[in-house]
Amino acid sequence: MPKVDGSYLIARTLKEEGADCLFYLMGGPNYEIVNDSEDLGIRTIDFRHEQAAAMAAHAYARVKRTPGVTTSASGPGTLNLLTGIYNAFIDAAPMVTLGGAGPLRDVYRDGFQEVDLPNIFSPVSKSVIRPAYTNRLPEHISAAFRTAINDRPGPVYVECNEDILYAQVDESDVPPPTRAADVSTPSADPDQITRAVKILSEAERPILLAGSGPWWSGAWEELQEFVDRTGIPFYTTPIARGLIPEDHPVSFPAARSTAFRETDAVLVVGTRFNWIMTFGRRISQQAEIIQIDIHGAEIGHNRAVDVGIVADAKSAMRQINAEISRIGMKSKAESHWVDYLRDIELDRRQRSEQLENSDQVPIHPLRLCKELREVMDRDAILSVDGNEILHYGRQSIPTFKPGHRLNSGATGCMGVGLPFAIGAKLAKPDKQSVALHGDGSLGMNIQDFDTAVRHNIPVVTVVSNNEGWTARVEGTRKPGRELGWTRFDAIAEALGGHGEEVREPSQIRTALERAFDSGVPAIVNVHTDPTARALSRFVGSKME
Repeated sequence: MPKVDGSYLIARTLKEEGADCLFYLMGGPNYEIVNDSEDLGIRTIDFRHEQAAAMAAHAYARVKRTPGVTTSASGPGTLNLLTGIYNAFIDAAPMVTLGGAGPLRDVYRDGFQEVDLPNIFSPVSKSVIRPAYTNRLPEHISAAFRTAINDRPGPVYVECNEDILYAQVDESDVPPPTRAADVSTPSADPDQITRAVKILSEAERPILLAGSGPWWSGAWEELQEFVDRTGIPFYTTPIARGLIPEDHPVSFPAARSTAFRETDAVLVVGTRFNWIMTFGRRISQQAEIIQIDIHGAEIGHNRAVDVGIVADAKSAMRQINAEISRIGMKSKAESHWVDYLRDIELDRRQRSEQLENSDQVPIHPLRLCKELREVMDRDAILSVDGNEILHYGRQSIPTFKPGHRLNSGATGCMGVGLPFAIGAKLAKPDKQSVALHGDGSLGMNIQDFDTAVRHNIPVVTVVSNNEGWTARVEGTRKPGRELGWTRFDAIAEALGGHGEEVREPSQIRTALERAFDSGVPAIVNVHTDPTARALSRFVGSKME
């Protein structure tokens, strides 16, 4: 029988598991994992920094609903993946990380770049695997994919020790990995479904709150059917936007705080009562809570619930829709509650229009958001990263397609915008991929604009450049706030992309159009008002 080495076995299993893109930075001992992956038809994208590679893989995973795969060199190389993996873990995004390491035989001998990576990655991984036998690598890699995507998704760390990778074994000694040809998803208890629908039917001020769970389970059609049938206003977590088109008749994002404060019943589907929701305290304490989550430990965490349903979001929403049809639940689309939220929405939109159309110089960020909103395709994938621009963009730029909105998520991790845009474009190359960035956050991973150029990944990065971190507040000391005017447009041109500097509001639209039409990675560097602050009257609470 022919002999094969561990690197080949890993690459072959990646291919069998459906991986079609590998994000990495070159280095030992993982060279041959990359080479063999290329030979098997997997696209490999090398980055300038491992952090950016992990972030791009995270976005790829979110947009494509399949595990993102990263690999890197031993020691510092793999450690540089850590921030991106932590972000994916908190975001509940599936990842498989192939961490390079020295020989297993040298562990605890102060070997080259030796560091206890399994224990370092363990707190931010669903599982940590350290294969000890080359012939068992396929079953370990297959298990990593299953673990990453099943139940609540998340990253899995696989240690790739040099001697395990390089060792050769007979093909006949390699057990085939085990897989499940067809897997059912957990459904809800019918009695709980009946109770949930009864609460929603009798409520006067109900809302739906959805997170990433419906995205991973593919439940966006069931969610929209629910909203269409019931007329119940809906809200999503920031990174789950687009599950239902945000121009739907019962979409009132600007009335979010009011809706949470005054609701009497909430259907919570696949999201956590974490800090974004003020640990559940943002929602009226008198409201009845129905919580659906595939991860049982999440039910009732931080906020007591009246009906807890441990189930897959898609299965549960199908059951809820069937029960609504059975009892003939009356739509609330014409209710006083919906009219009330619609009036608040219109009022707050009107108050922001003045700034969206402002001709002030430096440019107001809301004017930039408005111009970008009107130039982007309806199905563009938007990644937003920064502070002030994150809040302005969240309030003023809607999303219409599921999986087409990305941001820092619950970690508030900056630097994700450009890598996210790269990963999203690789996942859906036929869609526009846009990073709306603050200048501070773009500086964290600007080096990987070169990655987009080298690999011909035409992402458009729009910079709200207010010359520093956060807004400038007169009389307030902000150490390290001032960054000055950074010529990101010149950096783009120097690296072989398209770059434009914009200082007048009238220049924004044509500059954006040229960037999209250029067909190459582009940066539009817009000088925005350093004193513009994303106050609650325009964008709501920072917790939104």
